[in-house]
Order: sequence, then structure tokens, then C-alpha cells
Amino acid sequence: MKRIKVTPTWCFSDEEGHRLDTNLLRLLGAVHRHGKLTHAAEEAGISYRHAWNLLRQGGEFFGVTLVEMARGRGARLSPLGEKLLWAEQRATARLSPQLDSLSSELNLAIQQHQEGVHPVLRLHASHGFAIELLPQHLGELQLDLQYCSPLEALAALNRNSCDLAGCHLPRGAVGEKIRRKYRRLLKPRYHRLVGFIARQQGLMVAPGNPLGIDGVAALADRPVTFINRQASSGTRELLDSLLDEAGIATSKVNGYQIEEYTHSAVAAYVAAGMADAGFGVEAAAQRFGLDFVPLATEDYLLACHHRSLKEPKFDDFLQTLCSSSFQEAVQRLPGYSPSQCGCVIEIGSFL
Repeated sequence: MKRIKVTPTWCFSDEEGHRLDTNLLRLLGAVHRHGKLTHAAEEAGISYRHAWNLLRQGGEFFGVTLVEMARGRGARLSPLGEKLLWAEQRATARLSPQLDSLSSELNLAIQQHQEGVHPVLRLHASHGFAIELLPQHLGELQLDLQYCSPLEALAALNRNSCDLAGCHLPRGAVGEKIRRKYRRLLKPRYHRLVGFIARQQGLMVAPGNPLGIDGVAALADRPVTFINRQASSGTRELLDSLLDEAGIATSKVNGYQIEEYTHSAVAAYVAAGMADAGFGVEAAAQRFGLDFVPLATEDYLLACHHRSLKEPKFDDFLQTLCSSSFQEAVQRLPGYSPSQCGCVIEIGSFL
């Protein structure tokens, strides 16, 4: 099945209208990963000569070298080259939930125009690595995936604006505050939960953890700069619960008020050296080459109306979650595991 994917593209132009080849950022990323221009050019799908020309043109355009090369030491990004690369990665990470939601809407509209009206499963959930896997595994079942916070998703479920609402619940006492909020929105008589995944949340820090950050207490008693998630996110609520449990006032955390909107955006912020630590999932830390300090395990669940489970599209969805191909894909994500994946759970037994 052909699908539209909306991705951001950078454009470098000067006052005279001269533009740089958009392959430049892809080449800079490959240089950062490989440290050799030959390997970087191969990954970027261009010739070594073209790679040289791109770097030369970029240096002339900005007036500063983007890649430093030395005999026997390979290639590495200059300070400006690093800033350009991290800016691109931060922007992509920040925009991806909105662009993925837009892609979902466009694909759904096109498919229904071409094939007629088919059953659609409407899922509202917070952005995450496991949720991203679903469209690849659902086959012919059409998914309308919209990213939002857990409380927004549950509110949409209760006004029948979606079929499934993603919500995550930390295990243990640290999740009690969040559990109380869910009890107000999920009723044993009307709702059910579908098991999905469990994931590790914790602190993302620079490689080697040079500041020795070992928990949330280190955010307050050391000169550490922090990058936070937005106030409506479940990850932010988990962090607040951990700080409260440790008796740490948010005013003591340097950078608490600075927010990013995805796990990847937080990781990119730390990887760029703009913060010493951020809070999020292990998969994001590994993707950006960061160290990870695990602090909590949380269950990511999907809430639905009890009556909806009788619909054929729910049978197809549950079969996908129970499939070995989907669960193996989840297990390949660092810090993720299928947890009661595809099992229907009574509200009372979980909350």
C-alpha cells in the first residue's frame, strides 16, 4: 500500500537567491556518525567528489568550514557544522508528531476516495516509538492516528471522538497521582483497557555521564542544566511525581521551565550540548548516542469503550497486537517490551 509521509525539508538561501543542495544536512549527519568522508558519501548516496563539492559550497555559503579534515584523523564536524546538524534534528523531532498526524489524515482521505468507505480505527495517543510501529503492522485496517496528551486522548474517547485512547501508568507508588486522574475518566462499567507495552523512563545524559547524574536529586544539588517535557505530557507528570517523592521543589531544577514536545526532541537537545540532562525513554537516548539512567517503568495502555470490543475492526487490531511480528518489533526498541500486549483488561483490576 502506497502511503504519504510528510517530512520537513531545510532550505538555505541568501539574499541573491542562491541555494545550497538539500543533501548537505544528510551528509553532515553521515560525517558525524562515521568520521570518514568516504563512508559518509556512501551513506548519503552521493559520490566522494560530490561530497567534497557540497562541503566546499557550504563553507563558501556560510563563510565558515563545516567539516574539519586531517590526515590520519578522518573528518569531524566544525562547531557550526554541529550546530546545523543538531538544529535539523531538533526541528525534525519537535515537528514529527504533527507531521505524522497530518500524514495519517491525508492517507485516510486518499484511501477512502480510491477504495470507498472502509472501517477506520481512530487512535488518539501520545507520541512514542511503539505507537509509531502500528501503521506498519495493521495491514488493510485503516488507522486514523492523532497525537495528543493522555488526558486529551481520554477526553476524546469519552466524547466518542476516537475508538482508542493511549494512556501510560507508572508502576508502583510513583504512579498513584496519575492513577487517581484516570479513575475519574475511566469507569469499570463502560470502559476496558487493552495491554500494549511497558517502557523504561529515566534521565538522558551525555556519553559517559561526565557529571555523574544518578537520579532526580542530582538535578537540584549539582550545577546541572535540564530540559523538560511539556506540561500536558504523561512523561512530565511522571517526572513531577518522582521529584515530589524525592522532596525536590521544581524551582530547584535549573531548566525545568524549558520544554520540548517529544522524547527525541529532548534527546537532541541534550546531544547538542544545550542541556546536561533530560527526561524520557531509553530508545530516544540510544538513538542520539546518549547514556541513560533508568528511574521508572510504566505501562502504556489503550483505553476503549466496552461495547467497541464487539466490532470486527477491534478483532483485527487485537490480532495485530498479539502477533509475533509486532511484539518482536517492540522488543527491538531499547527499553521497551510487550506487556499483556493485545489482552483486554478490566479497569478495576488495573486502576
